[in-house]
Amino acid sequence: MNLLKAAASVSAMTLLSRITGFVRDTLLAVLFGAGLAMDAFVVAFRLPNLLRRLFAEGAFSQAFIPILGEYRNRRGEEATRELSARVLGSLSVALLVATAVGVVAAPLLVYASAWGFAKDADKFALTVTMLRICFPYIFFISLTSFAAGILNTWGSFKVPAFTPVLLNLSFIGFAVLAAPHFERPIVALAWAVFAGGILQLAFQVPFLLRIRMLPAPKWDPRDEGVVRILKLMAPAALGVSVAQVSLVINTHIASWLGDGPVSWLYYADRLMEFPSALLGVALGTVILPSLVKHHANQDPEAYSRLLDWGLRLTLLLALPAAVGLALLAVPIIATLFWHGEFTRHDVMMTRAALIAYAVGLAGIILVKILAPGFYARQNIRTPVKVALVTLAVTQLANAALVPWLKHAGLAAAISVGATFNAAWLWWLTKRGGHWRAGSDWGAFLLKIAVALYMMGGVIWYGMGPEQSWFGLPTAARALKLSLVVAGAMAAYFATLWALGLRLRQFARNE
Repeated sequence: MNLLKAAASVSAMTLLSRITGFVRDTLLAVLFGAGLAMDAFVVAFRLPNLLRRLFAEGAFSQAFIPILGEYRNRRGEEATRELSARVLGSLSVALLVATAVGVVAAPLLVYASAWGFAKDADKFALTVTMLRICFPYIFFISLTSFAAGILNTWGSFKVPAFTPVLLNLSFIGFAVLAAPHFERPIVALAWAVFAGGILQLAFQVPFLLRIRMLPAPKWDPRDEGVVRILKLMAPAALGVSVAQVSLVINTHIASWLGDGPVSWLYYADRLMEFPSALLGVALGTVILPSLVKHHANQDPEAYSRLLDWGLRLTLLLALPAAVGLALLAVPIIATLFWHGEFTRHDVMMTRAALIAYAVGLAGIILVKILAPGFYARQNIRTPVKVALVTLAVTQLANAALVPWLKHAGLAAAISVGATFNAAWLWWLTKRGGHWRAGSDWGAFLLKIAVALYMMGGVIWYGMGPEQSWFGLPTAARALKLSLVVAGAMAAYFATLWALGLRLRQFARNE
């Protein structure tokens, strides 16, 4: 399997997901703006989405995929199928209980995550109503992640990468067709989440059948493999929860800053997640099964070379993405979201948050490459320790930056924490001998720096004054933005080519 092609295919599917996501977010900005109703939905959706990241795509995936890969490499497919059946049985019961608790305890959850909403009874009640509709999403999306773990282990990356498109299509359909028929139109978005979870799970079933890995659930929590996964999940859940706790704290702080900050951070976060998912999630997804294989085969040289490949490719693509987001913040936000209820003031406030997020983008993506290096060795505890200290660093940054930068300080604190997290994981990986840097790393970084300088110059001169973008019609903004981005990309990669860097150098077969 060519990892570069696999990563490119995942990125292509992720790109489709992000494009439909931007259509979705543009539509939401037009219809609902960035006020009370949208703040309520963001909080209602964030809670089950937080649990998805914590248990489904976070702790569960970090524990499940390494064990699943070990079973397949060492014990064969029949043993792997039996393990999957027992994991599915235990997971389904746990999810049903968690969903029931979430629906019943919705008022307490809203109060805990957005305490500031309590001062507005209507905003609080609306958030509770939507949370109860959204919460079953955690059941469906967790089973979707279970299916995705199996498909990825079998080398099928495209299907899981495409699946999020269905949630975006659900949002678009409910916003356009169903929202006008609701007393509170925003509630249609909560039902879109519910329906989207079902669609994503149903979509993956035929592909599991194709590889004969759609097991009937079996209740056997004492099974050896299940117990090992649960033991790995405990520290993994703690580690992932640290990042999610930081998001909850940020939402809580933002809820006290009035109407708008929660939504501004949401839209900026959506833009930041575009390169984060396109690069970090894609590379992390394809690299983990191969790292598991090299660890199982006791081949440290291949393991180190694969990590080196991932780190180089990450920096090559993440750094220009960060520079582009920061410099083009106003053109991007104005082009995508400055319509309908989304005002010029909302553009500038979202801009501040996006620039703050862009500072830490490389760190955010590097963590997605470095952390799997620990998960592949079934070493969950080390990333957890790093994550706990990172939480403290992030909150200290909040205390220092929020009084000065307001909502943008929350985004800046996330960037500080992500950079700290990535730096420490890198140092531990290097110190442990799991990654050995080649002698050409200095030259490689210098080439990137020169290319970034050239790219930044093209953007700076091509975009002109930020305020000028507000005087352009929508189509003209989109066309100009496309030309500036194309020119910047051409300048970056042409400079790298002139300095001797070639794409074929990153081709890698596993």
